[in-house]
Amino acid sequence: MMDKETGVGLPASIEVAWGLREPVTKGPKRVLSLERIVGTAMKIAEEAGLGAVSMSRIAGELKSSTMSLYRYVSAKDELLPLMVDQAFGPPVAPEKECEGWRAGLEHWSWSYLAVLRRHGWVVHVPIGGPPSTPNQVAWVEQGLSFLVDAKLRESEKMSTILLLAGIVRNDAMLASTYEAFAKAGASGDEIMMDYRRLIERLADKEHFPAINRVIQAGVFDAADDQDTEFTFALDRVLDGVDALIRDRP
Repeated sequence: MMDKETGVGLPASIEVAWGLREPVTKGPKRVLSLERIVGTAMKIAEEAGLGAVSMSRIAGELKSSTMSLYRYVSAKDELLPLMVDQAFGPPVAPEKECEGWRAGLEHWSWSYLAVLRRHGWVVHVPIGGPPSTPNQVAWVEQGLSFLVDAKLRESEKMSTILLLAGIVRNDAMLASTYEAFAKAGASGDEIMMDYRRLIERLADKEHFPAINRVIQAGVFDAADDQDTEFTFALDRVLDGVDALIRDRP
């Protein structure tokens, strides 16, 4: 339902984050706050993973009752975007002025990736819709700002940002997967060698000639450096955007 006063239809906690609604101040002696709840949830996610975050565990960490949390946030699903927003913080300003749209988007993409690598649990938060929290919208704004003078339609600018966000999340998800294997005692090189042996066993050269050529080239002999993989993906996307811009009269 859309809120009659603000007209934006956001949960109360999101409106508080935007400054559209005053924080809870009434009721018993105020020992909780939305900031403390979000911060505690993030601490749990950092230490034990996203799956460990629950309203009851947050309440336990804060030495409060679970019911008292609902005065600030209605459910865990409402809490998750606030946690993500806090993890991102404001967009990172370039150390020096970016020369051209491409340099700006490179900065944006690497900064975005740094956040996701630093807070691996973020990639496991389901995407429930377009960004609606202050910092998340600010990141989109920064990305679009680098494309202001680019010869692209406004819809194409937005599509470019979504495409870059997608490859960033994919790289971070892979990093999270490798981290999980590392905690189990397996290195990236071991994972790739195990995969090579599996494919060699299952995929014969007659029916799978292409992937066998990849194997023979040694592609699966060792895990590639993550930055190298991401640089390749980012460059190819930006090359495509550059080609589109150059094709415009």
